[in-house]
Amino acid sequence: MPDHVHIIIAGESETSSILDCVNMFKQRTGYWFYKNLREIRWQKDYYDHIIRSERDLSNQVRYILLNPVRAGLVKTWTSYPFKGSTKYDLSSFPTEL
Repeated sequence: MPDHVHIIIAGESETSSILDCVNMFKQRTGYWFYKNLREIRWQKDYYDHIIRSERDLSNQVRYILLNPVRAGLVKTWTSYPFKGSTKYDLSSFPTEL
């Protein structure tokens, strides 16, 4: 999306901190924006959602994949170039969700 990002992250240990992860992500990318694209700034806050089941995870992935379709940027989520996963095979999701 041109003006926001959706990310699904999960801690891999009892000491993982999602808050620290998000703050570090925003700090590092914010610094990169400052050096390279000064007109881009992160907003102060963000929206989070705790995923509690596999069904909820599937619903969240669908929501994210369809976001550029709802915005009218592409006709199908598979056409959107800025998508990916380090854990899930997105091709397992149908083109028409």
